Amino acid sequence: MRASELINRLEDCPIIAAVRESTWKTALQSPAEVLFCLETDLLTVAQKVTQAHDAGKAIFVHMDLAEGIGRDKTGLQYLANCGVDGILSTKAQIIRSAKDLGLLTIQRFFALDSQGLDSIHEMLKNTNPHFMEIMPGVLPKAIRRFSSGSIPVIAGGLIETKAEITAALSSGATAISTGSPHLWEL
Repeated sequence: MRASELINRLEDCPIIAAVRESTWKTALQSPAEVLFCLETDLLTVAQKVTQAHDAGKAIFVHMDLAEGIGRDKTGLQYLANCGVDGILSTKAQIIRSAKDLGLLTIQRFFALDSQGLDSIHEMLKNTNPHFMEIMPGVLPKAIRRFSSGSIPVIAGGLIETKAEITAALSSGATAISTGSPHLWEL
């Protein structure tokens, strides 16, 4: 999958299902076209990729949370061989390695304070991910700051209402990542 294809999907359906094991089946049946797999492991990831693709969904594995999958080029190659569309990570080296393998990358940032926001700019220069996710996603100020750049912004974390989704999208976010199943239907 190319970044432009993902952007097209997100324009059609800007809600990304951030999925844990307990909500996997619900996410597969939801209108969300993109899944962030927050819980998987070496033994189940291939099955989840197949299920997601059979349901017509793109799937991204959160490398920092995947169990039994090495956080190195071999682990990333394994995921690529399983057919994942891309990965999420907070770690610069994982983002760079995944890009080298042709996977789509989403770098997750936690916006904790002003200094943290400034350091995000430096990290982006170093990694140049395909997308960035700013957390928590209820920070329109942070979203506006980065949405005018060349890397599309995904707002995630602490989003629990339609109003928060609207605020993030109005601030320039390309899409919303949420673990709340009732919001996947919007």
